[in-house]
Amino acid sequence: MCGLLAIVTPADARLDLAEADALRMRDTMAHRGPDGAGLWRNSHLLMAHRRLAVIDPTPGADQPLHGHAWTLVYNGELYNDNELRRELSGEGDRFTTSCDTETLGAALGRWGEGAIEKLRGMYAFCFFDRARSRVLLARDPLGIKPLYYALVTIGGVRTLVVASEVRAILEHPAIEARPDFACVSSYLTTIRTTLDDRTMFAGVQTVRPGEWISVDLRSPDLAMRRSNWWDGRRGERPEDGRGATAEAIADSVERHLRADRPVCSLLSGGLDSTIIASLASGGGRTLRTYCAGAREEGEAEAPDFAFARLAAETLGSCHTEVTIGRDAFLEGWARVIDDLGVPMSTPNEVAINAVAARLREDGQVVALSGEGADELFGGYEPPLRSAAAFIERGGRDPGDFTIENASWIPRSAKAGLLNGDVWRGIEGDALLTGVYREAFTEEAARLGEHEPLAVHLAMHRRFNLTGLLSRLDSATMLAGVEGRTPLADQRVALLAESLPMDKRFRLTGQRGGEGTSVGKIVLREAFSQRVPRSIIERPKASFPLPFEAWIGAVSGALVESAMAREVFSEASLKGVAAEPRHLWHYAWPMLNVTLWLERWWGSGRG
Repeated sequence: MCGLLAIVTPADARLDLAEADALRMRDTMAHRGPDGAGLWRNSHLLMAHRRLAVIDPTPGADQPLHGHAWTLVYNGELYNDNELRRELSGEGDRFTTSCDTETLGAALGRWGEGAIEKLRGMYAFCFFDRARSRVLLARDPLGIKPLYYALVTIGGVRTLVVASEVRAILEHPAIEARPDFACVSSYLTTIRTTLDDRTMFAGVQTVRPGEWISVDLRSPDLAMRRSNWWDGRRGERPEDGRGATAEAIADSVERHLRADRPVCSLLSGGLDSTIIASLASGGGRTLRTYCAGAREEGEAEAPDFAFARLAAETLGSCHTEVTIGRDAFLEGWARVIDDLGVPMSTPNEVAINAVAARLREDGQVVALSGEGADELFGGYEPPLRSAAAFIERGGRDPGDFTIENASWIPRSAKAGLLNGDVWRGIEGDALLTGVYREAFTEEAARLGEHEPLAVHLAMHRRFNLTGLLSRLDSATMLAGVEGRTPLADQRVALLAESLPMDKRFRLTGQRGGEGTSVGKIVLREAFSQRVPRSIIERPKASFPLPFEAWIGAVSGALVESAMAREVFSEASLKGVAAEPRHLWHYAWPMLNVTLWLERWWGSGRG
């Protein structure tokens, strides 16, 4: 895993950027690539890279990597590298390294964008195709690896700036950081820092999951042609769902273990991480596992610790616990926002970053993690119960319902929460509503109406999973660690969505006037012999850190920040600052936005 940068102008233009500026942009991502750095340029294009060497750490695999008529910068891992190499070798390609970067370059050079559908893995890349005078950008279909870009005019020359992190783009001397208030408002409701292809910075966009963009360098405007090869994909339903699930996940874990550096596993003591650790420790492998949680003097220990210990004892892993107290949480929160330049998603991001830093100290470089199971196999039971009730009562506007069903700050509160000019300027969250309505329509068309609840679950994959994968990437890479997600795998995703809903989620009855349910049914059945029963039956936990009790220590920032008053109403700032523990679902996103505003535009910036 790495950090990439590219600056592109038309083929007949001249790229006017000092090398010192390019190096500064690249090195804002030094944490993503502590093992090496490279830069290459010609008259109209620059490509740069920070390397975290996981496969073939020799200099021959350094980037930018050059082949016959192409140059590539790439971030990610291919899990079908061996199969692709065999196919390419059969067509005459020869390889000088064992690195998947060379495989990717050869595939793109031979098959163009047709190669992308052959890839299985996590990836984001920029490929300069000299023969076709174009640049090709692409991102993996589940959105594991990030890729951002800005298309601007500098000195009359159309210029495309591409990077793995937004902050690197904003280091360009001609690009100004400006907030995108429609995306800021979306974040307050969803705690996701992107909305469709928009980011929280005006003019900075994200390549969508599964999307490729071809940029014509012969065009003075850098004309773009784009497509999403993943849209509309459906897997074939297996005869034996339980067996197929067990086999697909075991295969995915085995592929995710390929590395020339040490691989460990994050272990929360939940079903998903225990399945992964169990499979990763097979075949006589000695596995190191890590768990993070809260532990404050005089307070109860986080329940994750006990379940993780049980799992580790069952597996025989070498287990390490990373404890986080209030002060460490508050320091980590501020530091992550400052380093990455964007608000934090869930409070868990602090814990993930802390455990990543610890395992890196221990010499571990790759960490397996359990993201993907809930969104693919129906693990979020309360929202799915609500969706089932919505369907039963014949509810209308399911896209709008999806927003409200998992909101932090409901849209109904926004008119009084936001500064009046901001609220009017974003037309009452018109963009947020439009994106979700369009997405629900697309998922319904893809899946059909036979199982309407499956469409609601697909929205979890489309929105929630992308946010969680972004969280894992940023929190681990900030510590120079590659996070891998065997459950968020293309083959596993297609299989999961092919299964009937009653193999993933099922309503089980009524209790105290509220519906009861069970989720991830096929996972529980497929791995019942590998995972302790208490973990199989353990209800899904929420946040392992008691952030609701901790954020009161900094809630005063809401009323002290002049920048916060540019976005929020005076009444909302005072009200939330006075009761942060009670109004934690308001306080968390509002404080994140406030810290972010101060980071970029406050009086103490720089």
